[in-house]
Amino acid sequence: MSGKNTGFAADLAAGLDLTGEAAPRRSGIATNVLTGRSNRIAELASGAVVTRTQELVDPARCRMWSGHNREYGLLNEQRCADLIESIKAQGRQEMPAIVRRLAGDPTYDFEVICGARRHWTISWLRAHNYPDFKFLVDIREIGDEEAFRLADIENRARDDLTDLERARDYLRALDAYYGGRQRTMAERINVTESWLTRYLDLARLPDALMKAFPEPQGLTIRNVMALKPLLKPEEKRARVFKEAGLLAKRQADEGQSMPILDVIKALALAGDPPKKSGSPKRSGSPATVSSAAGKAMLRIEGADRKGIRLTLLPRGGATREEVEQALRDVLDQHWG
Repeated sequence: MSGKNTGFAADLAAGLDLTGEAAPRRSGIATNVLTGRSNRIAELASGAVVTRTQELVDPARCRMWSGHNREYGLLNEQRCADLIESIKAQGRQEMPAIVRRLAGDPTYDFEVICGARRHWTISWLRAHNYPDFKFLVDIREIGDEEAFRLADIENRARDDLTDLERARDYLRALDAYYGGRQRTMAERINVTESWLTRYLDLARLPDALMKAFPEPQGLTIRNVMALKPLLKPEEKRARVFKEAGLLAKRQADEGQSMPILDVIKALALAGDPPKKSGSPKRSGSPATVSSAAGKAMLRIEGADRKGIRLTLLPRGGATREEVEQALRDVLDQHWG
């Protein structure tokens, strides 16, 4: 063997372990995969990681949860127009609805916690030339109180959920989950107690007052600031309720709804104590001139040496003849 080959053989032999002991095993890909899988199982068992199960299902097999914060019956093509166009453009529903599985119900498999608009939209599309669309759901195992908080968080920033829908949901939840303790509820949903109070006040407006609004979903928590003072004292409350009934009848007869602010103004005027026609104060706070039946006709403001500012109140409930007589009385009193 040449010197070169001898040197090569010596180097090769030097690299061999002739002791018979097994060489340490290297950590290979298979080992890493098994280790990662074991760690994943441990994390799931400890609750550090939560899996989500999503499925594409038939919307007809899903029902709305009784505590859902949206009034499903108010949904229509107009209120869901943006979602309809989005799903048609994407060819599928991008954001899953949150549901929980039902047991022992032959009609439904799931209960929808969040996603009424998505459910309505997919159902509508399936009935209007898109029969292959499926309802994408995220299946959770949660209780009622947690479901309420989850739905509230998801929908709180949505403009398409009305203040009245949210207010009624809060009032229901207050007794159902928090024993009527408003402070506890505010802490659980992470809002201030005063913020929550405004919504609860809206939900508590009596039906005798709400009948004045043919479209009550347009009411907001800002309107509560004007409506709540109309309920006390009892005499004012009675006049306001009577006026609400008259406004409801008038709008029904005319087949046309008054703007919400106009309704509130009419109710506020009816709540003022009746004043004798043609006897306004010459100075001080504004004076309302009402008919003998207590219907507001005119408001006189700033009566002084320079003149008076007069506002006609055509929606106060008085007749034109009564208003014309009131104007003549004002002229007789103030015209030199």
